[in-house]
Amino acid sequence: MSNQVPYVRASGCGNIFLLVERTDEPEAAISDISRRMCKELEADGVEWITPSPDAEAHVNATLINADGSKAELSGNGTRCVAAYWVSKHGAGDLVRVRTGAGIKECQLRARDGDDFEFQMNMGEPKLEGVLDMTLPVGKCKGMKLSMGNPQYVVFVENFEFEWQKVGAWIQAKRVFAEHGGVNVVFVQVLRSSDVEARFFERGVGATLSSGTGSCAAAVASISLDMVVSPVRVRAEGGPQVVTWESGSAVVLRGSASVQESGAFTL
Repeated sequence: MSNQVPYVRASGCGNIFLLVERTDEPEAAISDISRRMCKELEADGVEWITPSPDAEAHVNATLINADGSKAELSGNGTRCVAAYWVSKHGAGDLVRVRTGAGIKECQLRARDGDDFEFQMNMGEPKLEGVLDMTLPVGKCKGMKLSMGNPQYVVFVENFEFEWQKVGAWIQAKRVFAEHGGVNVVFVQVLRSSDVEARFFERGVGATLSSGTGSCAAAVASISLDMVVSPVRVRAEGGPQVVTWESGSAVVLRGSASVQESGAFTL
């Protein structure tokens, strides 16, 4: 195993991912390497990527969170993989990325140098029902669902509370233990097609954005008749647009940018 791990740094709406074309790193070492890279290089996760061996996908991506745990999927991270694949390998306008939650199609909609905008088919959500909870800050309306990874959407009036601490409190609840935790999404409905969201994710903590979390925010809001599709999901890292109708796949549109390359010394 080489003592240098080449990487490319990329951003999806403020989420930072390190992209590594996996070669000779043994499986057992990937978790530790990812954790160390994220800590030193201040990233949310590492996408370990290889060319797909079959025609179903262009590239395979395995996502490791900042704490070294394995994740099924990141919407923002998958867009970063697609942006990298287009910029380095000259892929066309459609990039199919095989993730831990299946193959996701990324359709290129706009490009300005190393800045990209993709529309992604995120697949059908799995709604698991309303789950209201009494939080440390009071009672709230919530919904469990899956976007290929577990999500719990909490509706709030504002963000003038320590939502990061509440997110950690929710993650520790036994009701979410079967999935190894849950991604918590706090949502404030602003207008009929406009919401604001904050994210506290498994293996990472508070993040500036989340692709799957944005989808969960929109799906929960639409299913409870609080908004209508398409929904603009505003977040600290920038907005994303989610389109969804019951019984259909979720479509996510957002940005990705390829930043700089480097090499991490083990």
